Amino acid sequence: LLFCQLLGTAHSFNLGTIFKPPTFQAGAGKSNNLANEEAVLLQQISGTANGKNADIETQARVLSLVRKLETSAQPSPSLLSDPKEAKILDGDWFLQYTAPSDIENVDADEKWTATADEAKITTSKAGLQGAVSGGGIPVDASNNVAKQTFDLESQRVTNEIKTGLGLVIVGGPFRQSPNVPLRAVVGFDTAKVGPLDISFLFDIRAKIKGSYDSGWVETTYVSDSVRIGRGNKGSMFILTRDRDAVN
Repeated sequence: LLFCQLLGTAHSFNLGTIFKPPTFQAGAGKSNNLANEEAVLLQQISGTANGKNADIETQARVLSLVRKLETSAQPSPSLLSDPKEAKILDGDWFLQYTAPSDIENVDADEKWTATADEAKITTSKAGLQGAVSGGGIPVDASNNVAKQTFDLESQRVTNEIKTGLGLVIVGGPFRQSPNVPLRAVVGFDTAKVGPLDISFLFDIRAKIKGSYDSGWVETTYVSDSVRIGRGNKGSMFILTRDRDAVN
C-alpha cells in the first residue's frame, strides 16, 4: 500500500521526506493534469461492462493509469478521521469498473499490495471482474451500475444494485482501521434481495466469527468526481459521482 504521510517542516532536509509523493488535500480541487488523467482513465474503461469484458491488455492499461493517479495525488491519511476532509466521500458513488488489483504480466511498479491485515477478515482473492461482493454476497454488475453510498452522519456504507431478482441492498457501519488510516472496515448487518430480508445471515456469521467485520476498502485516490479503492479480496474499484460518466 502506498498511503501518504505528513511532510516534514520547511527546515527539514531528510531525503526520505523530501522525495515522498505529494498528498491530495480533500476538497482542495484538482489540477488540470489530474483532470486529464481521470478523463483518460474513464475513456479506457468505457465499453468494458464494468470490467467484465476487459481483456488482460486493457486491465494492464487501466492499472497503469490507476497507479499514476494513486501515486500522483495520494489522499491525506486523515481522510476518514477529519470531518472536513471526509465530506468528499459523503453521498452517492457509482461503480464503473471492477477488476483484480494484481494480474499477470504487469510490471512490479504497477502492482499494489495491502500493508496489513484486519483480524477476522478474509483476504483470499475473489478475482472479480464486472461484479461486486458485499460481505461475501457476489452480484453481477456488468449490466447495471451499482451505487455505493457513504453516510458520514450515521457512519454507514450501503451498496445497491438492480438485478433480475429485484433491488439488492447490502450495508453496514464502517470505522477507520487502526492499522491503515485510509482503510474503512465495514461490518455488514443488512442484506435485502427485493422484498426478502436475509440480514440474519450476517447475524449467524457474526456469532460464528465473533465479529460483524466483513470486509474493508482503502480509498487510494479521490477527487470531487472520481474515487479509486482497493478491497480486502484483491479487487480494484473505480467509482464516479456522475452515474453516466462512463459509457
